[in-house]
This record gives sequence, C-alpha cells and structure tokens, in this order.
Amino acid sequence: MDWVFKRIPFPTFAKTEIMSRSESNKGNKSSNRSKKEGGQKASGREGGTFRKKSYSRGNAPIKGNGNGQSSSNPDLIRLNKYLSNSGVCSRREADVLITAGSVTVNGKPVTQMGHKVKRTDEVRFDGRLLNPAKKEYVLLNKPKDFTTAARNEHGNRTAIGLISKATQVELKPVGKMDKNTTGLLLFTNDGELTKRLNSPKNGLRKIFHIELNKPLRSADLKKIQDGLLVDQKVVKVHDVSFVDNAPKTQIGMEIYSSRSKIVTRIFQTLEYEIVKLDRVVYAGLTKKDLPRGHWRYLTDQEIVNLGMIN
Repeated sequence: MDWVFKRIPFPTFAKTEIMSRSESNKGNKSSNRSKKEGGQKASGREGGTFRKKSYSRGNAPIKGNGNGQSSSNPDLIRLNKYLSNSGVCSRREADVLITAGSVTVNGKPVTQMGHKVKRTDEVRFDGRLLNPAKKEYVLLNKPKDFTTAARNEHGNRTAIGLISKATQVELKPVGKMDKNTTGLLLFTNDGELTKRLNSPKNGLRKIFHIELNKPLRSADLKKIQDGLLVDQKVVKVHDVSFVDNAPKTQIGMEIYSSRSKIVTRIFQTLEYEIVKLDRVVYAGLTKKDLPRGHWRYLTDQEIVNLGMIN
C-alpha cells in the first residue's frame, strides 16, 4: 500500500497589540526622556525631529555580500545548490565540501560560503565535472507503433514525442523497447540511475502480459518454469502462468533477467510468436491510473525507491 505524507499546515497568527509589563515600562521611560528633551522625540525607531545616535541592531547599516555578485541575477546560482542539483549531496552537506576545498570553479578551488556561479561555469567535485540540471523522471505508458529512438526516422512516431510537454529538459529512455511492445517506459536525465537500472546484475522486477499466436502447451509452460536454455544460457523466470479467465494464448510472466528481448526469445525458442507484449510492472512502477499513451511524473517515494537500487 502506498502512503502519501502531506505537510500539515500550521496556523499563522496575526500580531496583537498586547504588550508585557516590561515593554510598557520601557515605553513610559522613553516618554519621560522625550519630555526632558523639550518635547522633541529622537529619530530612528522612536520617531521625532532630531537625530540621535543609535546602536540598536535594527539601525545597523546593511552590509554587502562581499563577493560583488548580484543576488538578483537570474543567471547566477549558489554553489551549494549547484552541487545539490547535480546529485552530489544536499545543500548542507555541500557547504562542508566547499569549505573543505573539494570543489573547483573554472579550475580554481572555491571555499567561500554563498559563492555564486554561472550555469556555463565549469564546476568540479573531486575532479569530476558536474551537471547542474535538475533530475527529472517521467513514466510513460507507451502505445504500439512508437519507437524509442531519439529522432523521427523513416516517418516513425517516437515515444519521446509523447512526453514533449512534460519538461524542457532533454530526457532519455531507460533501456529500449520494441516498436510493437507496449507498456511502462521510464524517461530521465539521471545518467547514474539509468546506468544502474540497465546493469544486468540488478535484475529488476518486470511483469509482462503476453499474447501468443497459438495456445501455450502445458509441457512448454513447464519448460519455462523449470528454466529454458536460450542461446546457450539458462533463463530463469520468477513466475509464469496462464491468465485467469482468458484463452491459453494469454500468459503472465514475472522475470528479473536484463537480457535484451529475452521474453520474445524465450517463446521463439519454443516456436511461438508473440502477438502482443505489454510491460505492466517495471522496477516497482505500475500502470495504475495511467492510460495508454499518457505519462506522469514519478512521486518522491518512487524516486527514493529507485535510488536504493545498487
């Protein structure tokens, strides 16, 4: 069951005119001093007609930030935020790394807190070049006849075109999906996550709804359950069975293998053709409330769950 945590709105209270006894006494003393000075009130917080030297904090002059950088310039970004957006760490942790001298800007170490950089600056952490683009994650329920290619080639419709309004950031699909395959396809600009999800050692959980060109024989179902030799390697599936209340051509399969087109190759080995192949679960993500051809952003919890995959 998915739990949604909501921030509880705390009530805000308007300022009241009630003063404490000590504040009232201070006001009386201030009034007495004004009378002694001929009815003239001092300037500053007390208001009046003549200037009086004040050492209160509220009258202290505003100091500049000391680095000559305009805080209102939209082209500048704080260095700690730059590191955070790059996925290195949180802003608070970034401050520690900056003061430790682990960050360089255009080849020079920067240790000053609050330092700002341009997005075009070359920022490195421990020698690694950083990308400040905010990480974005979009899940698409891909329809049939859409390719996962980045560009429209030979008049083919692309899946990336279906999420073109999701963001202005360039996103790439995690893995590939055949033109005729439908179902869940994740897009992101998080290169490190993409690398982990595509790694064969991770064995991500995937569930497919399969329709064959002919009924699957029980003997062949048993072969798949026991482990089938495909291209000189045994393929183990977590679960495979007939779909309830459906013809024997309808199969459900849960598999963790990351081998390319492995579901198609399993049935080709047994001399079956796949008519329809739909990925209904991918790495814990589901098609719930996501119609075919539509997309949605991942929730914060889903992003955290994917981030835990090593």
